[in-house]
Amino acid sequence: MFQIFLTGEAQNQYLYLEKDKGLNKRFKAVRKTLRILESNPRHPGLQTHKFTTLNGPNGEEVFESYAEQNTPAAYRVFWYYGPKKNEITIISITSHP
Repeated sequence: MFQIFLTGEAQNQYLYLEKDKGLNKRFKAVRKTLRILESNPRHPGLQTHKFTTLNGPNGEEVFESYAEQNTPAAYRVFWYYGPKKNEITIISITSHP
């Protein structure tokens, strides 16, 4: 089991999705993704893979997990392991370009 932390940016993005009722479906998908990450970041449904063009603040490998699939501008969650053991820090929750 992992403890999830959100950076200020990720927290703002999460709250934006939560407050905008027009994005309720996306908010639920992101919330589900965070719950799965908490228990199993390698869950096949997340399609998690290393995101090579970004590093964490201390050079950590950053990963991308899918909150939505087969959807225009599908939402993704970007994260890294740490800062401590059994912790995951969410960097960003955003739509795929």
